Amino acid sequence: MRALIEGTEQFYRSFGRRAADGLRGFLVSEEVSPSFLERLRIAKGVDPWVWGFAVIDRESGLVIGNVGFKAPPDDEGMVEIAYGIVPAFEGRGYATEATRELISFAFSDPHVRVVRAHTLPTTNASARVLTKNGFARIGEVVDPDDGLVWRWERTKPGLPMQVKQS
Repeated sequence: MRALIEGTEQFYRSFGRRAADGLRGFLVSEEVSPSFLERLRIAKGVDPWVWGFAVIDRESGLVIGNVGFKAPPDDEGMVEIAYGIVPAFEGRGYATEATRELISFAFSDPHVRVVRAHTLPTTNASARVLTKNGFARIGEVVDPDDGLVWRWERTKPGLPMQVKQS
């Protein structure tokens, strides 16, 4: 993603794939956390807990979005996810499918016990993605960047559900 932030031609030279219109703009918009961009800037090597994964449209081969983690698992085994699809490809199930695969990746790590996400406090497409992927809305919290948000969690299969307001 760092190559895409630097420019779409740099991304193409690095990965041999084109980015969908609007993807670079999204990654450098105010919607993306400055702390996430800083982690990308200083990251060394390939680390899925930092970089996440590109979402690719099978038909066109375009990179249409990104799914990833806000940080590696914490000491309690929690990871927070984030995802985004460019508007031209929204509503086609890409976010739901990519989020499902991201959760599977997270739970394949023996240290991960809970996957967390936050959405704006309204029933929207992002909330539906989480519901379809087995998340439970556990409350509201104030995010330093986004203000009031809904907190969602999904516990690793086989573990008791963990509801914690922090």
